[in-house]
Amino acid sequence: MSVSGIGTSALLAFQRAIGTTSNNIANSATEGYSRQRTELGNLSPQFLGGSYQGQGVGVDSIRRISDDFVNTQLRTSISEQSNAQAKADLAKRIDNLLADDASGLAPVLQDFFDAASDVANDPTSNAARTVFLTEAESLAERFKAIDGRLEEQRRIVNGQIETNVKEINQLAESLAGLNREIVAKSTQGTPNDLLDQRDRVLNELAEKVDLTTVEQDDGALNVFIGNGQALVLGGNSQSLVADSISGDPAKMEVGIQSGSGVANITRFLQGGELGGLLEMRESVIDTAQNSLGQIATQLGQAFNEQNAQGLDLDGQIGGDIFGIGEPSVWGRSGNSTGETPSVDFGNVDELTTSDYRLRVNDEDVFELVRLSNNEVVDSLDPGDTLLEADGLVVDVSDLDNAEPGDNWLIQPTRNGARDLEVVLDDPRGIAAAAAIHDVAAAEDNTGDAVVEGFRITSEDYDPDVLENGATVRFDEGDGYVVEDGEGNPIASTTIDNGDTVTIETDDGWSITLSGTPEYGDTFTVEGGQDRPGDNRNMLEMADLSETRTVQTEDGERRVPGFGDAYNSLIANVGTRTRQANVALDSANAQLEQAKAQRESVSGVNLDEEAADLIRYQQAYQAAAQVIQVSNSLFDSLLGAFRR
Repeated sequence: MSVSGIGTSALLAFQRAIGTTSNNIANSATEGYSRQRTELGNLSPQFLGGSYQGQGVGVDSIRRISDDFVNTQLRTSISEQSNAQAKADLAKRIDNLLADDASGLAPVLQDFFDAASDVANDPTSNAARTVFLTEAESLAERFKAIDGRLEEQRRIVNGQIETNVKEINQLAESLAGLNREIVAKSTQGTPNDLLDQRDRVLNELAEKVDLTTVEQDDGALNVFIGNGQALVLGGNSQSLVADSISGDPAKMEVGIQSGSGVANITRFLQGGELGGLLEMRESVIDTAQNSLGQIATQLGQAFNEQNAQGLDLDGQIGGDIFGIGEPSVWGRSGNSTGETPSVDFGNVDELTTSDYRLRVNDEDVFELVRLSNNEVVDSLDPGDTLLEADGLVVDVSDLDNAEPGDNWLIQPTRNGARDLEVVLDDPRGIAAAAAIHDVAAAEDNTGDAVVEGFRITSEDYDPDVLENGATVRFDEGDGYVVEDGEGNPIASTTIDNGDTVTIETDDGWSITLSGTPEYGDTFTVEGGQDRPGDNRNMLEMADLSETRTVQTEDGERRVPGFGDAYNSLIANVGTRTRQANVALDSANAQLEQAKAQRESVSGVNLDEEAADLIRYQQAYQAAAQVIQVSNSLFDSLLGAFRR
C-alpha cells in the first residue's frame, strides 16, 4: 500500500475514533449508557525488499465497556432496594394506623372496661348500665373502623400487585423484542446501543421482581423469576396473571400461564416491589387483621359467656351482649366439588391468628393444616366427619365427592373485627348479679373437700330451680349425689379420692369440687334471685381484661389480657417497621455502591474523553499531514518526468 493509502487508512480510523468519543460525550448523562471504545488494529503487512512493510491501520470493532458481573450486582441491588422501599412504606402506614392514640383500639378498650367497673360499683344504676352499652357500641365501631382501614390498605396493595404484574408483562415483551433485534443484528456486529437498552429494561424489571438471566449462544438473554419460572425465552415472553387463584377473593395472587391453566407462583416470588408487597401483605396486613379479629371474637365470646353466668335485673340469665362473626371458608376454583365444609367455633380461647387449609391428601384423607407453620393439626379417622383443632370444628359430611388435591381456605378470624356488633339493647339485660348466691360446706363436714366453682351449663337454665336451693351430699357407695330443694335427685357421680370432679345436673348447672370428702359430707347451694345489689358477676366481667389470655399465631404462646394482646400486635408491627427501615437504609447504601461500581467500569469520564478527543484529533491531523506529504512526493515525481 502506498504512503497515501496508509495515511487514508489512518484518517478513516481516527475519524471513527473521534466519532466514538463524541458519542460517549453526548451520552454522558444518558442513564444506563455504557461507554464505547474504538479498537484499532494494524493492517496485514506487505513483504517488500526482504522485509515486511506495514500497510496502515483499521478499525477492528467498536467495543462496549461492560462487565456482566457488575451489571448483575447492580440489578440485585436495585431489586433489594425496591423491595425494602415497598416494605418500609407499607409497614409505616400500618404502624401509624394501629398505634395512633386517636384512632387506635387501646383508649376505647380501656373506656369499655372502665364502664364495666362502674356497673360493678353500682349494679342498680341504669345510667352506669347505659354507659356500658354505649362504650360497647364504641368498641365495636372502633374494631370495624380499624378493620376497614386495614382492608383499605389491602385493596391498595392488591391494586399495586396488579399494576406490577402488568408492568412486568410489558417489560417482558420489550425484552423479547430486543432479543429478536439483537440476534438479527449480531450477524453484522455487536449492537451496543441495543445491549444498553436491554440492560436498562432488565434494571426496570429488577425493580419489580428478583430475576436471573442466562445468555444464549446467539446473544439472546433468557429471564427467569421465582424458583425458575421462565419469563422470557429468546424472542418469546410469558405472561403473568394477577387474580384470586387460591379462592380468597380479597387476595390478589400471581400466576403464570401453564398449558390451559394458571400455575400459582405467588409464594415463589421474592425481591423487587412485587416481592415486598406480597411479603408484607401476608406478614403485616394479614397478621394484623387476623389478630384484631381474634381479639374481637374472643372478647365478644368471653363477655357473652360471662353474662350467661349471672342474673339480670329481671332475675333472668343474661343473654348475649355481642354478636360475633363466623369463620370464612373459600373453595379452590379447581376443586372437584362446589360444596364447602361447615366450620364453626369450638373453644374460642384456643383460636390462633393463623389461616388454615383443609385438604384431601393422596390417601383420600382430610387434613387440617395450620398455614403459619405448615403443621397438620388434625386429620380425619375413618368413619368420622369432624376435625377439631385450635378452637375450630370442621364438618366435612357434605364433602362426600371430594377428591385428592381438593382444598379449602379457612380464615377463622379474618373478619372477626368487622363482624363484631352489640346485640343487647336493654341495659337491664346486663347480668351483674351472680346466678348463685352461695355454695357452702356444712359445719359438721369431716372431709377436706372444697367447692372450686359453679357454672350455668344450659341456655335454658331457669333461675327458679334454685329458689329452694340444692344439696350436694357424699355417699360412700354412690359418690356425690345432688338433690334439689325438694329432695329429688338431679345428678350423681363417682370419684377417686382427691380428684377434682365436675357434676352436671339435669337442671342446667354444674358444680366443681376437689379434695377428699367423708361419708355424709354436704354442701348447700343457694340461688341468687332477688339480689339486685349483687355485683359479683359484673366483677368477673371487669376482670376479663386481665384474666383472659390470647393465643399467638403458632399456638405456642399465650398473651395475657385483651389490652396486652393489642399492645403485642402494635409491638410486632413496630418491630417489622424498624426492621424494614434498617433494611431500607442498608439497601440504599448498597445500591449507591453498586451504581458507583458500574459507573467506574462503564460510565463516561468526561476528562478522559476530552483527553482522548485531543489525542485522536492530533492523530487525525498527523494522518492528514501524511497524505499531504504523499501528494507532495507524487508532485515532485511528476515534475522530474516533465524535465
